[in-house]
Amino acid sequence: MSTTATPHDGNFSKLIDQQLELAASRLPALHPAVVHPSPEDHDEIQVAHPTLEDVLLGNAEATPEMLEELAALEAAPELSEEELARQALAHGGEDGDASTPG
Repeated sequence: MSTTATPHDGNFSKLIDQQLELAASRLPALHPAVVHPSPEDHDEIQVAHPTLEDVLLGNAEATPEMLEELAALEAAPELSEEELARQALAHGGEDGDASTPG
């Protein structure tokens, strides 16, 4: 697409805002007078833990546990080729790949 065919940022932003307003106008309004079921009335859907991909894409906040794990991984010493080979031989075949030693 050439630069003359691309929309200006202002026009694109205006289009996005209009589409968001249109979508919001179609959503049902929540009325405070309506009684919503309590958690005891139904099973709560557990929210999945955010993944590193979610955090990197800005879709979720990093949890303290995730930050601790990343810090521990960065602080861990690198494994030598010999150690990697030893671990591979000790746990070979667990991945279901017939081409690796069992």
